[in-house]
Amino acid sequence: MPPSRNRAVLGVLFVAIVFTGNLTAKPMGSQEDPAVKEPVDTSAPEAISHGVAAFKDTRYVAATLHFKKAIALDPKSTQARLYLGITYASQVVPNLDSPDNLAMANSAIDILKQIPEGAPEHLSSLRQIAFLYHNTKRFDEAKATELQILKLAPSDVSANFTIGVIDWKQAYNNAVGVLTTAGLTDDGVGNSKLTTSACQALREKNSPLIKDGIDHLTRAITAKPDHEDAMQYLNLTYRRQADLACGNNTNRTGSMTLAEQWSSKAMAIRKQKQLATGSTQ
Repeated sequence: MPPSRNRAVLGVLFVAIVFTGNLTAKPMGSQEDPAVKEPVDTSAPEAISHGVAAFKDTRYVAATLHFKKAIALDPKSTQARLYLGITYASQVVPNLDSPDNLAMANSAIDILKQIPEGAPEHLSSLRQIAFLYHNTKRFDEAKATELQILKLAPSDVSANFTIGVIDWKQAYNNAVGVLTTAGLTDDGVGNSKLTTSACQALREKNSPLIKDGIDHLTRAITAKPDHEDAMQYLNLTYRRQADLACGNNTNRTGSMTLAEQWSSKAMAIRKQKQLATGSTQ
């Protein structure tokens, strides 16, 4: 599963867990109330309850107003802030750079950042912030937030996986840049045609990313041994490591062997899961 889709699914599941424990989110585009009125809620719990009901019906404007009302009634309510942030986040389209989409993401991030350390909702708010940064392609900020999550939950599978994916994306972009300058395209097996100087330049850029990516992806697999997506990204990351052999065929071959091993493991686990569920896809 591609990382953006994976995190989008995680975001939907998280919303479901936070609000009801078993909510199946409805598709975007449901009809909003024709004329959304200012809420007349008299207490924060009442406003939150009405906001959750509106959210479940994908009436996001109404949900937003109820959660804002809850905050006005109880300025210390971190729960209302979390739900308001989630409501904004649910309207963000992954990888869309339009001003409106980025503004919605920033609104979500701003309200979620108001949830202080020590609040019960703090870790959940960090997960949503990381999700938003990742889906608006602000990878440095996403990685920094995932590292904050790991300080609180060192074995968090999603945080370790996402950091590994971000490291690979950045390493891949660096490789494409160097290869393009050299008039080459990625051959996927170490790019041995790179000149020594070009390879050394790529090594300086990518060595830390590759080391960090392998470390975090390995941690994700340690915590979740059947994490096939992490295995596939280890395959891709070791292929980036092969780029750094700079003429040392033994090193290049070693990296490619590890890449193939992780790819094979991922495919084997995928087949096991398909057999277990009766799926043929």
